[in-house]
Parts: sequence; structure tokens; C-alpha cells
Amino acid sequence: MNETDGRRKRAQTSRDRIVAAMLALVEEGHITPSAELVAGRAAVGLRTVFRHFADMETLYTAMTTELTHHYVHGLRPFSAMDWRGQLREIAERRITTYEALLPFKRAADAHRHSSRAIQEEHDRMLALMRARLVSILPQEKLSQTRQVETIDLLLSFDVWQRLRGDQKLSADQSRAIILAEIDQLSRD
Repeated sequence: MNETDGRRKRAQTSRDRIVAAMLALVEEGHITPSAELVAGRAAVGLRTVFRHFADMETLYTAMTTELTHHYVHGLRPFSAMDWRGQLREIAERRITTYEALLPFKRAADAHRHSSRAIQEEHDRMLALMRARLVSILPQEKLSQTRQVETIDLLLSFDVWQRLRGDQKLSADQSRAIILAEIDQLSRD
């Protein structure tokens, strides 16, 4: 390995450690970790953080990009052959993803109003999830606008966040509520 490749590898390792530190701090409940805190957790100097990231906005963007990979799991092919089974799979996958990403979503929401990148990623994920939902619903269900919108709402991160955070329900209780309502709407 030549000197340039070694430098590039060290730079990528530092960058990865910084993003991992940011993720760890947010997961621990730090909604807005400081650059100093991130640098300390990553065991790098503050200048190293800003050598890799122009500002905290770009670090939040890197964190958001890293977390987007969790949503890919929701795009796997379905096991169920009918739309009701597929709807249930969507619900199960989203619940699993939402529970894993809950602390990160809180941090992203706190910064979304001031971050174009986070807002764009949020909008992109909403559109992707909506398209996935609409793609499985039969035409007769799609014509029932109120039901489609209610299903979309029930499958949103906002509902999960409300049940888990504001209403202080357990993951199992929250899951049971959402799945019961989704099952009922798929029968109507």
C-alpha cells in the first residue's frame, strides 16, 4: 500500500469513527451533541471533526444517510401473496425499524427545521414508504381515500413516536394497537 492509500484509509477510518460517535451519542439521548463531545467519543481532535465535516449540519447529514440503510429492510420482497398479508408485513417491518431508530428520529426532528438535507431525506423516505404502501393496496381499497389515509397515518413514525413517547406505552403495547387497527382496516 502506498502512502496516499494509507492516508486515505486513515482519513476514512477517522470519518467513520466520528459518524459512529455521533450515532452512539444520539442513541444515548443526546439530541444535539456538541462537536467537542463527538470528538471526545471518537477519540479524535476537534480539528479532525471539522476537517471531515464542514459543520455540524454535514455531520447530521452523514448520520441521516447512515440511518437510511435501516429503511432498506422494509423494501425486501414480501412473503405473503395477498395484499392483507403484505400490509401486515409492512406494519411489522416499520414497527421494527421505528423502534430501532426512535432516538435518532427525535434528534433528526429537532434539527429538521434548520437542515435542508435532513428535511429532504425525511420527505424522500415518506414518499418511498407511501409508494410502497400504495403499491400493494388493491384498486377497490385505493378508492377509499379515508381508509388509505388512516392506514398511512397508523403506519407513520409519528404514531409510533406518540405511542412510545407521549403515551408511554411499551413497544409490545404499541405494536398490538397498530396491528389491531391495521387488521381491522384491511377487513373493512
